[in-house]
Amino acid sequence: MADLTGEDRLTESTSDETVAGGSTGAAARTPSRLSVEPGGRTEYGPGVVAELPAFVEQLGRTRVFVVTDRGLRATGIVGRVEKILARAGIEYAVHEDVGPNPSTAELDRGAACLRAFGDAAVLALGGGSALDAAKGISLLAGNPMAGAADADRLWDAADGLPLIAVPTTAGTGAETNGFGVTEDVRACRKVYIGHPSVRPRIAVLDPELTLGLPAPVTAASGLDALVHGIESLASRGSSPISAAYATQAIGLVGRWLPVAFRDGGDLEARSQLMLGAHLAGHALTLSGLGLVHGIGHALTAHTGTPHGVALAAVLAEVMEFSAEAAEEAYETTAWALRVPPGSAIAAVREISGVLGIKRPLRELGVNRDRIAVIAADAVGDAVTKNAPRLPREAEVVSLLESVY
Repeated sequence: MADLTGEDRLTESTSDETVAGGSTGAAARTPSRLSVEPGGRTEYGPGVVAELPAFVEQLGRTRVFVVTDRGLRATGIVGRVEKILARAGIEYAVHEDVGPNPSTAELDRGAACLRAFGDAAVLALGGGSALDAAKGISLLAGNPMAGAADADRLWDAADGLPLIAVPTTAGTGAETNGFGVTEDVRACRKVYIGHPSVRPRIAVLDPELTLGLPAPVTAASGLDALVHGIESLASRGSSPISAAYATQAIGLVGRWLPVAFRDGGDLEARSQLMLGAHLAGHALTLSGLGLVHGIGHALTAHTGTPHGVALAAVLAEVMEFSAEAAEEAYETTAWALRVPPGSAIAAVREISGVLGIKRPLRELGVNRDRIAVIAADAVGDAVTKNAPRLPREAEVVSLLESVY
């Protein structure tokens, strides 16, 4: 299993990044355009997706293999991207066989299709699942003797094909790093798959693609970004650089997520939320995560619960469990959220309440007799080893029972 407590196995080195605005208040405006190169390159601004043909050319490719999820075409976004590529005379294929929690089998099928299509830039289009799947598909296409179930040994494999990431939600930050999460259905566990070569060369952040995103999706993806910031600050792998990313991310997401949730057509809110999620992705790539994600991965693997909803079920409780060990991180969280010292957990509960996202485990399909198994899987998850307070299985069982 990969070590998720730092960047050594998960991503190539990342240089310092300066973001326009510098502080939460100064950044709170709809940008016209921002171009950043923190190792990978970030192109950010409304309408920037129209420049995809130039980005493909800059990667030295003339063909594009689009990886997206099964439901995105209905939004019109896939068709929009197809028109942009077609007008530029770029040959492309669209692979839409990606589910909400992509499986190792789906990655293997996608890799076979990409190998059949031939040399191309891989365009990852969609939410975190599509972006994670695209990384795995790209890597497997470059390693035809391997399968997704061999993820543990792929960290030292041959290079995958170059990626361009176009997120259509604001949450996972998957466009910032070269690893992803897939599900081994037979083993009922999450598997980390990645390689430095499949870190997206260019991340295309166009907030227009998130306009009108349904409120529940906005809530789940946005809460994921908030957790990324909070866990990154508190993690054992936290550093001054990751903390800078995380603090800015918490401030942006905490301020703008409720606004975007209430009004899905607010471009300023969508823009700032997307930027916050992106910065949170950089933070977690450097620092790693913790127990909230360890439990979230186990809940999703056992019940199929959407990732952000699984995190919301235990976020405040894990923060309470970790409070003494993460005191400084939670004071920084409170400062970023503009609430009084000592009230970070209360503020997080309030945000979850506004979003209406927190649900008891029994409503998420958890049978009480499975709690011990879920707890064991959570403790065994690689991210949990990065938590500020390392839990015993019995402690996680007690935590899960408290939210049942």
